[in-house]
Amino acid sequence: DGDFWDFYRGKRIEEALPVGTILTIAAAGSEGSPDSVITYEDGMYKRGASGDAIRPKFSILNPALTQTLPPYQTAAGITDIMAHLYERYLTNSKDVEVTDRMIEALLLTMVHEGPRVIEDPNNYEARANIMWAGTMAHNNCCGVGRSQDWLSHTIEHELSALYDCAHGAGLAVTMPAVFKYELSHDVMRFAKVAVRVWGCQMDFDHPERTALEGINAFKNFLSSIGMPVTFGELGAKEEDIPKLVDVLCNGDGRTGSISGFITLNEEECAKIYKMMM
Repeated sequence: DGDFWDFYRGKRIEEALPVGTILTIAAAGSEGSPDSVITYEDGMYKRGASGDAIRPKFSILNPALTQTLPPYQTAAGITDIMAHLYERYLTNSKDVEVTDRMIEALLLTMVHEGPRVIEDPNNYEARANIMWAGTMAHNNCCGVGRSQDWLSHTIEHELSALYDCAHGAGLAVTMPAVFKYELSHDVMRFAKVAVRVWGCQMDFDHPERTALEGINAFKNFLSSIGMPVTFGELGAKEEDIPKLVDVLCNGDGRTGSISGFITLNEEECAKIYKMMM
């Protein structure tokens, strides 16, 4: 009983009709995850709901079904997969080396296979590896036993709700700015992924330089596969930032802040949106 939107306001999902999927784009990981996202048009709130009851009972993953995707949508999917990995990598949990290494391996797979499939959309092997990585990135195998971030997704949701852009494209603009803002919270975590995934040399005297180099390498990678990396490229407008921040921090029951790897208030969220310019 009640409105379906109650689940997107936090009501527990205890039971559901069985769901099966046939994957036509490697991106959201819905084929293996208990998560869903929807936009409520009365207020343009984009919110998520999660529960094992809605995890698919079966999924058909055939890479050939993704070969007709436009390069832009393929790249947006690659970005979303990498975002799911980064959101889990940015953790306040200690001594989680096993899942750190799992995430790093999947990120390296995307770095290797992404350009291959953009160059040759009919590359079945590259599409197969990307598809499997997408499932592994978001079925939470890599998130077991660790806190997770999800600030980039939360901040991006307002962009794709307002501008109707591809979620992955919005994430390509959002993640580098969020990461730079979060960097000082745990410099060594960002430095570690910079070294292990992006091949940066560790500057032990100034690890923040290594960390920033890794973030910039990620941003350059996203640009190289055809993703927007600035507000302008996405079609977003600076004058919309106050509206974005208000919906983000106060809309639909929120109370002035959002939390993940760190906690952000309205002023800090506005700074992050401005960093995307």
